[in-house]
Amino acid sequence: MDKFLIKRKHPVDSEPINADSSKRSRVDSEINLADLPSDPGMRIRILDYNPNIRDEVRRSYLLKGPCQPRNHQFPYTLFGRKQRRFNAASFDEYPSWLEYSVNEDAAYCLCCYLFKANVGAQAGGDSFVGKGFKNWSRKEKLRVRVGSVNSAHNQAWSNCVALLSNKQHIENVIIKHSEQSKIDYKIRLNASIDCVRFLLRQGLAFRGHDEGETSKNRGNFMELLQFLADHNESIEAVAFKNAPENLKLTSPDIQKDIVNAAATETTKLIVNDLGNDFFSVLVDESRDVSIKEQMSVVVRYVDTKGRVIERFLGIEHVPSTTSISLKSALHDLFSRHGLSISNLRGQGYDGASNMQGELGGLKTLILNENSSAYYVHCFAHQLQLTLVAVAKKHLKIASLFLLLTNVVNVVGGSCKRRDRLREQQAAKVIKALDVGEISSGRGLNQETSLVRAGDTRWGSHYGTMVSLILLFPSIIDVLEMIEEDGLTQEQKCEALQISTSLQSFDFVFSLHLMKTLLGITNELSQALQRKEQDIVNAMNLVGLCKKQLQTLRDSGWDSMLNQATLFCEKHDIDVCNMDDMFLLPGRSRRKAPRMSNLHHYRVELFYAVIDLQLMELGNRFSETTTELLLCMSCLSPSKSFLAFDKSKLVRLAQFYPNDYSEMEIMILDDQLETYILDMRTSSDFSNLNGIGDLAQKMVETKRDQVFPLVYLLIKLAFTLPVATATVERSFSAMHIVKNRLRNRMGDQWMNDNLVTYIEKDVLAEVKNEDIIDVFQKMKTRRGQC
Repeated sequence: MDKFLIKRKHPVDSEPINADSSKRSRVDSEINLADLPSDPGMRIRILDYNPNIRDEVRRSYLLKGPCQPRNHQFPYTLFGRKQRRFNAASFDEYPSWLEYSVNEDAAYCLCCYLFKANVGAQAGGDSFVGKGFKNWSRKEKLRVRVGSVNSAHNQAWSNCVALLSNKQHIENVIIKHSEQSKIDYKIRLNASIDCVRFLLRQGLAFRGHDEGETSKNRGNFMELLQFLADHNESIEAVAFKNAPENLKLTSPDIQKDIVNAAATETTKLIVNDLGNDFFSVLVDESRDVSIKEQMSVVVRYVDTKGRVIERFLGIEHVPSTTSISLKSALHDLFSRHGLSISNLRGQGYDGASNMQGELGGLKTLILNENSSAYYVHCFAHQLQLTLVAVAKKHLKIASLFLLLTNVVNVVGGSCKRRDRLREQQAAKVIKALDVGEISSGRGLNQETSLVRAGDTRWGSHYGTMVSLILLFPSIIDVLEMIEEDGLTQEQKCEALQISTSLQSFDFVFSLHLMKTLLGITNELSQALQRKEQDIVNAMNLVGLCKKQLQTLRDSGWDSMLNQATLFCEKHDIDVCNMDDMFLLPGRSRRKAPRMSNLHHYRVELFYAVIDLQLMELGNRFSETTTELLLCMSCLSPSKSFLAFDKSKLVRLAQFYPNDYSEMEIMILDDQLETYILDMRTSSDFSNLNGIGDLAQKMVETKRDQVFPLVYLLIKLAFTLPVATATVERSFSAMHIVKNRLRNRMGDQWMNDNLVTYIEKDVLAEVKNEDIIDVFQKMKTRRGQC
């Protein structure tokens, strides 16, 4: 790639480049037009690009437009005795060239950056190109910057217009197209766009192994275009052999350009629908099939009809998954689309430490910049992450889950072993019925199997432990059968090791401890999994779970020890004496820590695991998040607005100081009285089920204009994310689009395919004329298309 770039040595008297070494090394190693930094303060000089690709870089920046984060909270700077800052109204005065760098807090000129003559101060200096303009007390400098008709700025702007104008290209000057040629070209291009649309909607591959004219399968794009030509005379008359050799519009580069144009217009519609309103962001990471870490970004907002919308914004390759790297990638994505972190009102991630860590996670970095961007942990992963993943931080519990997995794999490894397990369990049930240990009846003593645990299933670990306790003697019998009748020595040895581990007090105590912990939160898990989540009940269950765990820690030791002891006595397992010295397996007595069995099981295991759960529940459901969600639930219109509580709704508004001033909160207090009276007496709002119905009905009846402060509360509550299902679906789409046979897809190519595949309903609203317009600005005629 070095042939595309040249390294220039700057003159001694020239200004230093405002770019760090990491940016330079990235540009020097690889050029990807989609990865060009949007923030003007992070760019390198345009003259540092190789002349062969310089116009492509310029055209890319012009298509993106100037970086204008209109809703950013611009910081103040002291000038004399007054605090001043950049005024976003300047974007409206100079919409075509004025840029602002969030990173540098400085203003820049896009056209001068792209075409400024390299003659130092004679062309207007370097303040709007290299260093940036920061003197907010001298706004007239912007007007002076434009200058007269022949100024350096206007000459640069003329060059920008000429670069994007097809009529200015030398090919169009030399070649005089006839009207019929233009019509044929448009038919050909529309046919290619229609083929691209179909393939994007279906998530199909474009190219084939052999696209030659003699090939029996030329790939999906060529075959589909041929099909269109065979069934449409107007397309057949201008396509393939009937098209000029250099204007067939079928080459892989043309296909990628059309896809990129379609993705650009799709994203543009999403951003335009969002407008300058606030939104929340949902982020997650996953590996693609080529083992590259990808970060998926989804925005959540309320549209003009009062509907909550979640849209896929894009996917970013992140070489490093540190929180700082993720924050930088997110900032760059926002800059490309003209979004600002200051407009965030919510964050939704899973439980990874680089995402939701209290000290250095992505959540904390964004909260430091915008305190109104409240974080809500994804409800869909709450139990699995809180109770299982966190518990695995303890070595004993990690060993327990590993052993559970081995038991399921070995005992359920064949049909013969499963049948033997059922037979053993049925025989034990019949024997228990004969001696009167259990009673018979309709629905009782149903056949039970060993449940396989899964990291993404809420009740699976709990079900595995319950079934293992019920089937324990039958499982031991099956393992003994494998010890005697195993096909290989390895199978016999594995069965012996598992059987020995299961019949130990250490395993029994850990099993009953985790079964009890998972059982305490079973109702909470079910509540949070429901499609229509009841926030009030869910928050109450969180409080109950915390109380139960604390009660178990304070006074549950004796019952837990008694439960494990009775199980051991029932199944002839040796129970250790709590007063004896604890011996750590694999350690010599001289090096082992000196403690009693009571101290080990009670302090090192029982207390330690419960403390982990309490700490994690506190982090996931903090007091702020819990109060925020409970206040939000007071907006529910169910049962004639039974949950309405004016004091809590006023408190909800106080959580957003950037949206509600002190005066507006006082007005809201009075407005809520009129609002609730209107809602309860109006027939239009009598049969609403949720906040979603309420928002849409308010827009429909124009109550959003009558009660603007109340409607703003509803929008803020709607924006707050409670699940990352949309992000998970984007990863499912990623594995469809970039599969094993397409594992060499580039990042930009994959992103364009994903945006159009996931947001296919938005793509359907994009007109072919818009795609053609972007396509022609992006790339002029290619040779051998």
